[in-house]
Amino acid sequence: MSVIDERGKRVITEREIKQVASGDILRIDEGALLTPLAQDAARERDVQIERVRRRSAARRKKIALAADHGGFEMKEELKRALADLGYEFQDFGAHSTDPVDYPDYAHTAARAVARGTCDLAIIIDGAGIGSCMVANKVPGVRAAMCYDSATARNSREHNGANALTLGGKMITSELMREIVEAWLSTELTEDRHRRRVAKIDAIEREYTKD
Repeated sequence: MSVIDERGKRVITEREIKQVASGDILRIDEGALLTPLAQDAARERDVQIERVRRRSAARRKKIALAADHGGFEMKEELKRALADLGYEFQDFGAHSTDPVDYPDYAHTAARAVARGTCDLAIIIDGAGIGSCMVANKVPGVRAAMCYDSATARNSREHNGANALTLGGKMITSELMREIVEAWLSTELTEDRHRRRVAKIDAIEREYTKD
């Protein structure tokens, strides 16, 4: 018997059920919607549904997620990681591995942070570089491309990063989780760092004046 993890998905359809072998367990979020066809398929295939309650985060933040085709698979894994950590998230796509243009998706997630509809953004493309460039074009966004937990912590503690970009083809799933956990658990707290970040924001305003 195997356990298939689909936490992070709000709706479980017949498609997800048919990807699970007969007799296996499908683990989903406690509040996930199981469509009628999915319920029928689960009974027919003897798939056990295990609902899991999300852990509550100490400071609950809403995360904007986005990826191009190169980051799609890691984004789906990230959704499960965020569910484990108790974070709410909004998935801005892409929704498959079909080729798309990374600027479209990075822009949408970064804009959600700039507008305040999401607190932070995590954006994934093949290398993480292009999405970082795009996100930093959006006023109010400070995006950092991180490749280990040390750079993740530094980007938050020293630079007040509110967007994280990752290279889906450059890091493992395990390293992605380490980076994300470090990034989300670190805050900009010291006055000397706040002063320097304020200077970054002042430079941005100098170039975005009407």
